[in-house]
Amino acid sequence: MAVNNAMTADFLRSAYGGESMAHMRYLIWGEEAEKNGFPNIGRLFKAVANAEWVHAKNHFNVLKDGVGDNSVVAGAAFGNTDIVQNLQGAIDGELHEVKQMYPVYLETAKFQSEKDAERSFHFALEAEKIHAELFKSAQENAKAGNDIGNDKIYVCPVCGYTEIGDNVDKCPVCSTKKEMFKNF
Repeated sequence: MAVNNAMTADFLRSAYGGESMAHMRYLIWGEEAEKNGFPNIGRLFKAVANAEWVHAKNHFNVLKDGVGDNSVVAGAAFGNTDIVQNLQGAIDGELHEVKQMYPVYLETAKFQSEKDAERSFHFALEAEKIHAELFKSAQENAKAGNDIGNDKIYVCPVCGYTEIGDNVDKCPVCSTKKEMFKNF
């Protein structure tokens, strides 16, 4: 299905740009965490980077019929300091998506009857809520000089939902079976 409304298409492009940059930023911050003695926080960054890639891919795929060059405006955090500050950057970015960006994008897609965009925005919004909480928990550990535990981290390949540990049998956002999840 093609995107019929310019505003929804612009929002999809912006979300794609933001998720793409978050993907790369989290890979960089994950590598930095590992180098500085926080290998499991590094793994969390890498897992969430994969989830951001899922979101970017979903947005990109909704735009599949919109071939051509476009300028993309998307907010992004920059800098690579210490683990606590990098986690704060991640928290701030996720909360921006949860409280500002995706609610507006989702309501616009609903209003414009863009079902594929609506689904893509909904998946991202629900996953970003979890990401913010995971980063907050990791930051509390890092402030105390501790890494997080070494439980497996799972990412749903359909919506980007992220889970630490073996707590679900299927994705609570999109119902994908856990056997399909990517393991970190």
